[in-house]
Amino acid sequence: MTKTTVSIAALSAPFAMTAGVAWAEDASWSLLEQIEVEEIITDTSYEVRKIYPSAIENGVEQFDISGYVVPLYSETDIKEFILISDMGFCPFCGDPDHGTSLQVTMADTLPNFVEGERITLRGSLETVSDSETWQTTVLTGAHVL
Repeated sequence: MTKTTVSIAALSAPFAMTAGVAWAEDASWSLLEQIEVEEIITDTSYEVRKIYPSAIENGVEQFDISGYVVPLYSETDIKEFILISDMGFCPFCGDPDHGTSLQVTMADTLPNFVEGERITLRGSLETVSDSETWQTTVLTGAHVL
């Protein structure tokens, strides 16, 4: 990627989180879009710096999000996939203009899924601190709501 900043989106509504209260559907994607990513390339090094909104910088134990399923593998029952906010986004294009995507690992397999199906999930949102990847977050231990 050649862009320095992947996404800086201003929130139009406050994001207050109390223990056990999950994020509103639209707020979840807006919050993920606020993560700033900067690629730093020198003659001798490569680094990806990530700046997280304070609400998610330490992860979120219960994070609710709705989106569309994009499988990673050709299987009938899947446990890992990419969730996207809009079917018009390409999660594999590597271009920030294609929107935010979220890698999901389910607690149990997702049987009889339909590719492109819209689902709502609850899982643990974890930040990705690896300084060599643009991936910023993952949702683990997810369950369908």
